[in-house]
Amino acid sequence: MADDDSGEFRAGQTGLVVRVPEAETAVRVWRNRLDPSARAGVPAHVTVLFPFLDETRVDSGTCAAVAEVIGRHPSFEARFDHCGRFPGILYLAPRPDGPFRRLTEAIAERWPEAPPFGGRFTEVVPHLTVAQGQDDAVLDEVEADLLRRLPVSGRVSSVDLMVHDGVRWRRRVCFGLR
Repeated sequence: MADDDSGEFRAGQTGLVVRVPEAETAVRVWRNRLDPSARAGVPAHVTVLFPFLDETRVDSGTCAAVAEVIGRHPSFEARFDHCGRFPGILYLAPRPDGPFRRLTEAIAERWPEAPPFGGRFTEVVPHLTVAQGQDDAVLDEVEADLLRRLPVSGRVSSVDLMVHDGVRWRRRVCFGLR
């Protein structure tokens, strides 16, 4: 979760993420070194929607609406057994990725003023970022290490609303899938 490649966050930003605790052992060291969101308190995750609404707009009514949208989706198993890349970024790719895509689409449809990643990408690819802002040699090293640690699998049963307080990201609410 970053506004841009600088990894800078601002107080009041929010995001909706699926935590992937099963991946922490495999990715923690690399994320702590090479992913600004990890250093800012975001656990290993797949982003559902970032940026979401400013914190000032997230009241009990908004939380109830998010819970209703998220609650329409069934929990599911996800497996991370391979890596993918965007320019300068290495990530773990989930299988299946359809349930993550459907969550993103449902939230974006309900809050069109908050398109995924600010509308910067034509296609949103579900992923768990491990390293960003790195050259190919670093990404090659990270990928070789990760491939020895994969696969990781887990049950996806909730989506967290994360809020940046100006210093760190903190979980504010956890919304359950059905």
